[in-house]
Amino acid sequence: MLRQWQPQDRASFATMNADPRVMQFMPSVLSTQQSDAMAERCAGLIAERGWGFWAVELKTQSAFIGYVGLHIPSADLPFKPCVEIGWRLGYQYWGLGLATEAARAALKVGFEDLRLPEIIAFTALSNNKSQAVMQRLAMQQDSLIFAHPRVPADHPLSLHCLYRLSRQRWQQQSVN
Repeated sequence: MLRQWQPQDRASFATMNADPRVMQFMPSVLSTQQSDAMAERCAGLIAERGWGFWAVELKTQSAFIGYVGLHIPSADLPFKPCVEIGWRLGYQYWGLGLATEAARAALKVGFEDLRLPEIIAFTALSNNKSQAVMQRLAMQQDSLIFAHPRVPADHPLSLHCLYRLSRQRWQQQSVN
């Protein structure tokens, strides 16, 4: 279930953001303060515009498991303006199809409610797990390989790939 962030999400979110397995494809793990600030930004953007990186709650346990949603990147990316889809789940929730399920719900909001013409996703070239989610969402890999402007050029995670999904393609996939 996608929902607004709650104060009780912060401890689990901080634990998740401090886990090197979860943050393997990010430049570094986050401190509790950095994690709290991120949760606050996510909640603020949802309050402001009605959408963003939502907290994800496991329906069967009412447990916070991470975030999934839509975001307007602030980094100076070569394909801006755009809206991206992104996710981060606790390690124990990987491999269960939850990122794909929640991402489909976020895509529905993006294409049906917001009427976005396209939603993109990007990740480090070596992040095969996220790329597999993008592919399960019927996103198509763009030929663009780019150096993420917020990752040092000599960092192994600098180079990123780009995936795209048009509203038209999403509608065709939804019918089939």
